[in-house]
Amino acid sequence: MPRPKNPRRVAAGPVATYYKPRGIPMSALEEVGVDLDEFEALRLADLNGLYQRQAAEAMGVSRQTFARILESARHKVAEALVGGKALRIEGLEPAAGTRYCPTCRRVWVHSPKSGEAACPACGSVSGGPGTAET
Repeated sequence: MPRPKNPRRVAAGPVATYYKPRGIPMSALEEVGVDLDEFEALRLADLNGLYQRQAAEAMGVSRQTFARILESARHKVAEALVGGKALRIEGLEPAAGTRYCPTCRRVWVHSPKSGEAACPACGSVSGGPGTAET
C-alpha cells in the first residue's frame, strides 16, 4: 500500500479550470488533467521565477518532490500543446475546512469557530468551499 500524500500548500487557484484549442469542438478533443499542486508548481517556478528550493518551501514539500511535481506538470502541458488536447486543472473539489475566493482566487483554511467565512485577503464573503491542500 503506498504512503499517503502529504498536504501541499497552494496560494491561489486558477482563473479558469479548462483550456482548449480554438476551433475544435469539445466532443472531438482528448483531455490532459493537471493537478492543482502541479498548477501551483508551474506558477511558482515558471511564472514567479522562484528557484526550486524556494518554491518547495512555499508548497511545504521537499525540493526533490517539487522537482517531480514540476516535471510532471511541464510534461502534461507540453502534451496538451503539441498534441492539440484540452487542458483541465483538477483538484478543486471541496475539502473540509478550506475555502476558495472567486474574487481574488485566494485559498485558505477556514475555522468554523471564527463564524463568517470572509476571505482574509479581500474580505469577500462570496468564497465557497474549495481546496488548499491536495
